Amino acid sequence: MERLRSVAVLGATGLVGREMIKTLEERDYPVSKLRALASPRSAGSKIVFRGTEITVEAVSEESFKNIDIALFSAGGSTSKKWAPVAVGSGAVVIDNSSAWRMDPDVPLVVPEINPWDATGHKGIIANPNCSTIQAVVALWPLHKEAGLRYVNICTYQSVAGTGIKAVETLKNEAEALLAGKEIPDGGVYPHQIAFNLLPHIGAFDEEGISEEEWKMVNESRKIMHLPELKVSGITVRVPIFRCHGESVTAQFENELAPEKAKEILRNAAGVVVMDDPKNEVYPMPITGAGKDAVYVGRIRKDTGLNNALSMWVVSDNLRKGAALNAVQIAELL
Repeated sequence: MERLRSVAVLGATGLVGREMIKTLEERDYPVSKLRALASPRSAGSKIVFRGTEITVEAVSEESFKNIDIALFSAGGSTSKKWAPVAVGSGAVVIDNSSAWRMDPDVPLVVPEINPWDATGHKGIIANPNCSTIQAVVALWPLHKEAGLRYVNICTYQSVAGTGIKAVETLKNEAEALLAGKEIPDGGVYPHQIAFNLLPHIGAFDEEGISEEEWKMVNESRKIMHLPELKVSGITVRVPIFRCHGESVTAQFENELAPEKAKEILRNAAGVVVMDDPKNEVYPMPITGAGKDAVYVGRIRKDTGLNNALSMWVVSDNLRKGAALNAVQIAELL
């Protein structure tokens, strides 16, 4: 019989935390006890798991006693503080923040790609960035066939990647503009997001490269064990509520025909191919929202590079981009 596990979710009231709890239930993860944890301001609120109401607790030094698996989605500084506490209490932490991803002692895992890395953990396993996950799920099976040399990834990222307040910001701004009113104060972005695009996700470095763009570079190399892989692109916040889109151009060592790439991806774990553009069949955010798969379409020869393909990749950033991937790691354990 499968051993039951006690599970804690830190950040249980956030968008990803709620999705983690929902995913645990939907996938029938063998939970003996679920502890919902959050900041003191969220303590006392209620969540429902398997028909039972659970009271959210303020995270403390005692929160991880007798916990087997701790799913974290509460931000980098919170993870840096509480992950060592959880590990010290005997839990394995699966962390969704960027705090541990590039630590050489912490595996960065996408189960369809590098499940074996999870076995080498020292108490913490990092969940990659949402945009990175969907890109590498599509690229990995093609790399195994033809040898990936270079990838350019331009992202179209939903506001759900920023959190609940960003979803509220988009809703409030759109409602105000459609009613002919001024945009309300208190939004989470430096500029209007409704009916707009922001080429700005994370802080910029001295060369003008954003934090999110560096995540795409460094995390892709680590997950696929391709330290010399050339990666470029731009990350853009778009005015949709959830589900990210990505324009991906991949160059390979060997020629890879589009039809062969489609065949490979149709047989790849976690991938759904939607590719019949003449009949207007291709993935869209409304296709992927609330779903688990990585959807790939518009697979074609690139018009500028040799041995290169271009494609369009869509996936729900709260599901495969965060909660699902974390629960899949827990399943590996």
